[in-house]
Amino acid sequence: MRKVVLVTGASSGVGLALCKRLLEEDDELHVCLACRNVGKAEAVRGALLASHPAAEVSVVQVDVCSLQSVLRATGELKQRFQRLDYVYLNAGIMPNPQLNIKALFSSLFSRKVIHIFSTAEGLLTQEDRVTADGLQEVFETNVFGHFILIRELEPLLCHSDHPSRLIWTSSRNARRSNFHLEDIQHRRGQEPYSSSKYAIDLLSVALNRNFNPRVRPGSGLYSSVVCPGTMVTNLTCGILPPFLWTLLLPIIWLIRFFANAFTLTPENGTEALVWLFHQKPESLNPLTKYLSATTGFGSNYVTTQKMDLDEDTAEKFYQNLLELEKQVRVTIQKNK
Repeated sequence: MRKVVLVTGASSGVGLALCKRLLEEDDELHVCLACRNVGKAEAVRGALLASHPAAEVSVVQVDVCSLQSVLRATGELKQRFQRLDYVYLNAGIMPNPQLNIKALFSSLFSRKVIHIFSTAEGLLTQEDRVTADGLQEVFETNVFGHFILIRELEPLLCHSDHPSRLIWTSSRNARRSNFHLEDIQHRRGQEPYSSSKYAIDLLSVALNRNFNPRVRPGSGLYSSVVCPGTMVTNLTCGILPPFLWTLLLPIIWLIRFFANAFTLTPENGTEALVWLFHQKPESLNPLTKYLSATTGFGSNYVTTQKMDLDEDTAEKFYQNLLELEKQVRVTIQKNK
């Protein structure tokens, strides 16, 4: 029986590059492209099948920034599949990123300059907004929409005889200082992207605590987080004008000799995501983030980082999400 891989945000960037690489590794897979734009997804499907005719590729429309869309998509997926072997929770946004020029120039004279350039720590702010569901857009897209997706798909995931894998696209930019349990949606801050990525790290740890077979015998779910590195994609292009990217790229290539985070292309960025595809899940540490890395000479490899969090905070965050889920489901029922 074919393994089934669901990828959110599969029509561009890391998601698209991941689908290509997975089929290069195993063209007997069934890859399901979970995308907001069906037209783009169908074009991707055609291209993937043309290069991998033995594969199965399907499309499901989902906008993780809309709970109604998530519920429709999960209903469709439960009709199509009996199980999902891998779910790559990759879709995400960084709306209207603004570069803090003052912080940028200050960092040039800091002893942490390489670290700051690798993680963009303190360099970026974003303008968030409220969605039709009454939630902060970055939080709903990057975290909560995927959380509801998983909750709805539990019948396809939690098989004790055949555990499923969740692989989240997180970031080196996930900072403890930007996340607060009292404000999980980051309504009062200016770095919702960093906060949402830290929330992803917490959620992955909590899911392992509640569903990992090593912790809960009889359960059937393993969760891991990755960072694809710093790339030039649709997500990051808006940070700087195109001419500045052109000027900076040669400098970034030089920095790669000292900082492995600059993967630059989506293909390079998928290194950790593809590596995890081949690993035995019981061998993985749920408190570790797996990082795509690229050397100054362009060779890709995977490195690791212990996540800066504690399991009690992760569990409290998970309980907060469950409570928020109850509230939004009540609202959805009222609006029907």
